[in-house]
Amino acid sequence: MFESEVSADVLRVRRPGTRWLSTGFAGGYETADAAYNCTVTEGFARTDLSAYVAESRERADFPEAGPAMLTGVDLRHARRARLDGVEVVATAGVSNPAALPMGGERATEREDSLGEESPRPGTVNLLVGTTRALSDGALATLLATVVEAKTATLLAETGFTGTTSDAVVVGSDPSGELAAFAGSATPVGRSARVCVRDAVRASLDGRYGAAGGDRADGDGTGDAIPDSVAAAEHGTVSNGCATVSRVGE
Repeated sequence: MFESEVSADVLRVRRPGTRWLSTGFAGGYETADAAYNCTVTEGFARTDLSAYVAESRERADFPEAGPAMLTGVDLRHARRARLDGVEVVATAGVSNPAALPMGGERATEREDSLGEESPRPGTVNLLVGTTRALSDGALATLLATVVEAKTATLLAETGFTGTTSDAVVVGSDPSGELAAFAGSATPVGRSARVCVRDAVRASLDGRYGAAGGDRADGDGTGDAIPDSVAAAEHGTVSNGCATVSRVGE
């Protein structure tokens, strides 16, 4: 399995020779011994993100390079879920929610933009690993499966589809038993969906436990999940209506 630990505001998920696919700031495919989720402080404004991650790894005494994500969520709220050879570690904060109105009309809520390299407090980040061997195509399918599960969980728990700075890293063991597919009906995909749901829920409980009534994880910050983008510290609403036609018209 994958080894997970936290040191000096850096979360490391480690397994030598893992094949990763990341949607983080320097994303793409990479073979590395570890992947990371690094907490940044409020007001973080650095743009040399690779250098920042390297400095953070050095402080944490994590020597292995690998894909990384940034979050404003304190890593004491990170939660891990495991099932049938799949592991998910989640950090979940929703101070910068993203909303997609379904009515087709222009929403009246405030629109805030977020620069690509200006992480805000919040963010839902997922580090996912499977002991099965996946091709690059199947790894991309696993990424889609994971994002779908994250969206479904956040909609149920918060009413938002995600935040403006969410990121996901998925990893596969090239030496494991081959799995040709990783969609929702496969063993890998099914386990990943369950782990994402449970890890994200648990991280939200940890982050907002003191303010959430029936949320009782015990180390919450006292903040409340915002009930709208307008009520949040930051966020965005995807407004407007596209022009839709038959293909070829």
